[in-house]
Amino acid sequence: MDAEAAMWRLLRDRRLAAFKFRRQVPFQNYSLDFVCFSKRFVVEIDGSQHADSRRDMVRETALIAEGFEIARYWNNDVLQPTSVLEDILSKLAER
Repeated sequence: MDAEAAMWRLLRDRRLAAFKFRRQVPFQNYSLDFVCFSKRFVVEIDGSQHADSRRDMVRETALIAEGFEIARYWNNDVLQPTSVLEDILSKLAER
């Protein structure tokens, strides 16, 4: 099962505490996996190819400069979603 598709089933239609998420949103020169604009919060689902990625660091710096917080999760974490959803809710509550 695709990790992004699994996460989308959990976030779409305001299923996570009524927070509105959008999927695959273009922003500047990037495509954001999931974004909640009201909280300026981005969820990125990554495979191992993103470990220590210079491009991801540049992208993250640009997003932070625009007031976003970024939460990154590995594909295998999303396939066992309970702790990921708890972490997302905690971070949204802090914003």
